[in-house]
Amino acid sequence: MRIKNLPLFVHDGKSSRANITCRYKCGDACSHAVPNNSGGAYFGDIVRGAVSRRGVLRGGAMAVLAVGAGGVLTACSDDAGAGETPAPGSSDLGPAAPGTDFTPVAPNTADAVTVPHGYEQAVVIRWGDPVLPDAPAFDIANQTAAAQEKQFGFNNDFAGLLPVDGVPHTYLLVVNHEYTTEPFMFAGYDADNPTEEQVRIGWAGHGLSVVQVKGKPGTGRLTPEFGPHNRRITALTEFTVTGPAAGSDLLKTDADPTGTRVLGTLNNCSGGLTPWGTVLSGEENFNQYFANAEQVTDPVVAERLARYGIEGGASERKWERFDPRFDVAANPNEVNRFGWIVEVNPWDATSVPVKHTALGRFKHEAATVHLTPDGTVVAYSGDDERFDYMYKFVSSRKMQAGNSQTAMRHNMTLLDAGTLYVAQLSGDNPDAIDGTGTLPEGGAFTGRGTWIPLLRSNGDGSAESLVDGMSAEEVAVFTRLAGDKVGATKMDRPEDFEPNPVTGKVYVALTNNSNRGADGKPAADEANPRTNNKNGQVLELDDDHAGTSFTWNLLLVCGDPDAADTYFGGFDKSRVSPISCPDNLAFDPHGNLWISTDGNALKSNDGLFAVVLDGPRRGETKQFLTVPIGAETCGPVVQENRVLVCVQHPGETDDASWDAPASHWPDGGTAQPRPSVAVVWKAGA
Repeated sequence: MRIKNLPLFVHDGKSSRANITCRYKCGDACSHAVPNNSGGAYFGDIVRGAVSRRGVLRGGAMAVLAVGAGGVLTACSDDAGAGETPAPGSSDLGPAAPGTDFTPVAPNTADAVTVPHGYEQAVVIRWGDPVLPDAPAFDIANQTAAAQEKQFGFNNDFAGLLPVDGVPHTYLLVVNHEYTTEPFMFAGYDADNPTEEQVRIGWAGHGLSVVQVKGKPGTGRLTPEFGPHNRRITALTEFTVTGPAAGSDLLKTDADPTGTRVLGTLNNCSGGLTPWGTVLSGEENFNQYFANAEQVTDPVVAERLARYGIEGGASERKWERFDPRFDVAANPNEVNRFGWIVEVNPWDATSVPVKHTALGRFKHEAATVHLTPDGTVVAYSGDDERFDYMYKFVSSRKMQAGNSQTAMRHNMTLLDAGTLYVAQLSGDNPDAIDGTGTLPEGGAFTGRGTWIPLLRSNGDGSAESLVDGMSAEEVAVFTRLAGDKVGATKMDRPEDFEPNPVTGKVYVALTNNSNRGADGKPAADEANPRTNNKNGQVLELDDDHAGTSFTWNLLLVCGDPDAADTYFGGFDKSRVSPISCPDNLAFDPHGNLWISTDGNALKSNDGLFAVVLDGPRRGETKQFLTVPIGAETCGPVVQENRVLVCVQHPGETDDASWDAPASHWPDGGTAQPRPSVAVVWKAGA
């Protein structure tokens, strides 16, 4: 059908993310120097060295299972618009691709979750709602840390929905709480002098929530319940460390001389579901919580801190005033205990969550799993930083089927033994890339790549470094430096990876990079084809999952469809929704890709989009919903009868305050905005 009435806003090329969001979400990363100043091989040189090797690399066998942020779920459909007149020359396309037959939502700046005609919506759970039975009612004016430890945390990001066996319409909803924005949490908040109680509320507002929810037959509505698996995980919950860095001197502190027990998890961004029923969560912008790096005088330690963006004096939240572990000068190893992939068993509320050091330490957006036919686990992860890298981990153990305790114990060790790789890409058309986003003569951005091994971890906890000049422990803890040494390809903020459960292909959201092509910074290349990249792109990999080779192409080069530098998989750009700053990815069982955005540079609210991947409609991009003013769309879960999104930081604009909120979503009236999980379903479904 024809996409009509999509009014674009004036595009000045700047992300819509507010400065206050940047400060509290990522430590204002984009205003600081790029941490990666390595002199690794330039992409163009790699390309030219590879151009003569024209053999096509084929991906491995299709997975029998691939599970990510909604990878076990399916898409809604809608009959609306099916009779509209097709665009000229497109009548041969036939009906809408299964799972995408809805009327696209136009760009807007409404203070609401806006959904297609014929769909309904509701809030599932909000910041402060009870998770545990003894949680008090939320009172925004009289918060306590003790209450927040039992209530739904702040700024929800990843969401996973797991069906409870034998209990109809019942699920576990597992949600990350990425960060806290104290000026919008507390009336009269003094950023220079936070109180200890405010800090402790912040600690409790981080982490994860596990909540039982009940579906209502005949609708997509979900209602929270007090179930036996409900729990809160916070910045004070104990974690165990596994893999090659467990017990390392680099992780030992005065509070934990064993280097194996860590308090808390921080800045949990996106995540993934595993085939064995657990949840993986990525510790992303952990660097911002640690203070006084400028006082570190050891040049080796200082270099390592700088490579992870850990710098300056006091932290934004001043946590170091109330817990010295956040003072790098006093406790230099505490920061090394964050930046990992976390695994949580949601089926046991007393279980100790795990930090897997075999997967490396960096700003993990997430980790998502592909299972090969022989039971090998492949976990993909992006380092969400300008000019940083893409990684995968291939297990040496095989997954055990079943849901017994024995199988669960075994499967929770799968990410401790195997090989960690970093990606090096080359392009097929190196001389055609000039930074404008102009397509090569072949009509697509394409290339091939190699996974370079960094670290081999063994089942007994030992490990072997595969990087000259670094020990195994150093590769695990300072993985970015290992990637620098082997010449990994510098990418435009690689965020969510998602394997397609239908085809086995792997997709990567590259959000943006305004430093691409700037003075002294890497130039545009075929996988990152635009200078001053404000809108991002989506990469498609045909990977030899357990092997070391892949081919790639750019599925989307995002932005205004009317702009010359955008590309939608070859689809007619007059028939797509504008999309900017892809962040989280999910799939439906039809094999359609769903993309949530963060920081829309086209001056519309962020949204959720469906993208067709195969057939004559490949590249067709349709906006399914938008989120309220100042908000980011996170954690999409796409089911047969419902779509869930996490609405993060609603109302976070630079002209807003506690006294003058920019949003009143979700409660309306004069209420303060509250981060929440929303669910959408087709009316009468």
